[in-house]
Amino acid sequence: MLEIADVVQEGKSQKSFFFRHSIDSKPGQFIMVWLPSVDEKPMAVSYRSKNEFAFTSQAIGIFTNALDRLKKGDKLGIRGPYGNSFSLKNNSCVVAGGVGISSVSTLIDSLKNPLIIYGARSKENLIYMKRYEDKKMIIATDDGSFGRKGFTTDALDELLSTKKIKIVYTCGPEIMMKKIFEICRKHKVELEASLERYMACGFGICGKCMINDRICCIDGPIFNSKQLNQMPDFGNFARLKSGRKVTLKEYHSVH
Repeated sequence: MLEIADVVQEGKSQKSFFFRHSIDSKPGQFIMVWLPSVDEKPMAVSYRSKNEFAFTSQAIGIFTNALDRLKKGDKLGIRGPYGNSFSLKNNSCVVAGGVGISSVSTLIDSLKNPLIIYGARSKENLIYMKRYEDKKMIIATDDGSFGRKGFTTDALDELLSTKKIKIVYTCGPEIMMKKIFEICRKHKVELEASLERYMACGFGICGKCMINDRICCIDGPIFNSKQLNQMPDFGNFARLKSGRKVTLKEYHSVH
């Protein structure tokens, strides 16, 4: 159980929760966050320094709305880190959608001069803008309220058509990541994607985060192009809390 050292409002409904505690995590790994009497959910480590770390949450459902009400001095149960991590390669592009940028933020911090393509529904949903103001960024919003109007996928396709990139890293809505996978395959560029599934245990016991024959919490959450190519569920299906396999649309309407 750790005391919340600080709460930072990042965007319209997104907050970062900081803890003055060291954590030995690698870019892309996650922690399990327990709010007693409510639930426990996986969260990416979104900030990390020698004696501090944080995760960033977007208020959507029961658990995240309960988190949203917490203040400095409240306590949360933290366990982990779990999962694998991103590779660290130069000449890279990081593509993030919405709060998915929190899963690639420590990766951005660890890479040398990555190009960032970041998209959200509107200007008020963009986060970490001051944090990355010194980075090369292409911003896209659905409504055109900031940056270019359109999608991150269009920006990536244009970029790979004109610039030689060694590897693309991504996290965001899975429909976006599936399109990015197809774009990278077209341009013969390596891809690593951070996938989200319902996780109850975090270390491979419950099996609820299965995606085809892989267990997302221990085989992932980071998967490369070759692995994604062998996972027909990617971009199509996920499992509910009960373990029942459903379409992604139904999964996100319930989860």
